[in-house]
Amino acid sequence: MFWALERHCGEVVPLGPVPPDITLYLGKVRNQLSLRLLGKKYDYAFSTLIARHYAQRFAAKLARERFDWVFAPAASTEIAFLDTPLPLVYLSDATVSLLRGYYPDFSNLTNEKEAEEIERRATRRAGLLVYPSQWAAASARRDYGVDSDRLVVVPFGANLEPAPAHEEALGRQPGDRCQLLFLGVDWQRKGGEITFETLLALDRLGIPAQLTICGCVPPARFDHPHLKVIPFLGKNNPAQSRQLLTLLLASNFLLLPTRADCTPIVLCEAAAAGLPVLVADTGGVAGAVQDGENGFILPYEARGEAYARQIAWIYGEPERYIALVRSSRAAFEARLNWDSWAMTIGSLVQERWAIPAGATI
Repeated sequence: MFWALERHCGEVVPLGPVPPDITLYLGKVRNQLSLRLLGKKYDYAFSTLIARHYAQRFAAKLARERFDWVFAPAASTEIAFLDTPLPLVYLSDATVSLLRGYYPDFSNLTNEKEAEEIERRATRRAGLLVYPSQWAAASARRDYGVDSDRLVVVPFGANLEPAPAHEEALGRQPGDRCQLLFLGVDWQRKGGEITFETLLALDRLGIPAQLTICGCVPPARFDHPHLKVIPFLGKNNPAQSRQLLTLLLASNFLLLPTRADCTPIVLCEAAAAGLPVLVADTGGVAGAVQDGENGFILPYEARGEAYARQIAWIYGEPERYIALVRSSRAAFEARLNWDSWAMTIGSLVQERWAIPAGATI
């Protein structure tokens, strides 16, 4: 995202991170007391005290240098009280209203009203609000009264540098054993159990399959001769990053029967590798997956049997599978990449505020 903005919009100057101070310490203390006394979490990421501190720091930094516009990704707390005459673009993949009760870590909070007020202030201050899905944009309109002319939906891109070459992504073919890939650090929330059910269901259908789990270690009861576990691969490690890319290119399907997600970047990364995805219908996944183009969205309640039947229908016809591989890569090249995202943002900023490329952000 950062480098794409620099390539297409202008010089990007990071204003953060803000050094820790007493407000952060007080937020942590309040959280510990809340957990101990009430059994509830105080999410100090949505602290009014911290938000006011951020506003002072960022306003001072903006005043010291010349900027043309401000870009605030996932920064509702940072901009909630920010007073600046500069055009402000706010990006998020969800709203507080959507997250309440949806993500386990965002449930049972003592400061839900405080978090809502910070989100409300942030959405009011931004001149342009960018979301990667209609799911998130609809909430901004419905729950925070954001005018449609300030809302725009722009899909995210793949965090693969460099992305696989076009020919490399299209080189996969159906093999004797269908290679399934599960990428996720949270086995339960990402739907790991349903993925394992899919492997068993394919066995029953007579379709040989191999499941590779990368990013977590499932409970011991999930065991199978054709199950491989890679506990973690870090993109910041060149060797591990290459191994992750090899996994994407060697697999036939990415399975993500997630129980809660906003807009998983891994869906864009799969498209970059020409890897079709099967994903559960929840959150903002439809912002990255279109049925029949780069995969299929299954009903939220679907279990492994349904995923296996979908795989059998696609994989049983090599021409159908190869066409899906090609259209998956085409989706990446057309829209699920950061260059397309940044060019769209630049055009929107220029159209709204007459700020040309080459600006300071």
